[in-house]
Amino acid sequence: MLRIKLVKSPIGHNPRLQATIQALGLRKVNSVVEHDDNPSIRGQIHHVKELLLVEDTATNTVVVDARTMRDKATRKHRKPSEKRCNTNR
Repeated sequence: MLRIKLVKSPIGHNPRLQATIQALGLRKVNSVVEHDDNPSIRGQIHHVKELLLVEDTATNTVVVDARTMRDKATRKHRKPSEKRCNTNR
C-alpha cells in the first residue's frame, strides 16, 4: 500500500496534471489517500511527483518527497561561486 499526500497546490499547473491529482483522489493540500502499489498508480505518481509525498506503508519508507526535490535541484545546478544575495551595490 502507498500513502499519498498532496503537499503542494496544483493551481497554475497543466490541466492534465490537475486531472491526475483528482484521479488519485486528492482534493486539498495535505489530503491523504491510500492506494495499492501497482503500475498504473506508480505512473500517475510519476506524472505529478513534484507535488506529492509518497510513503510505502509496508516498509515505512518515503518513495517520493516533493518538499526536498526542489532543494536538491537548486543545489545541483548552482555554481559554488554564486551566492544567494547580491552584495554588489
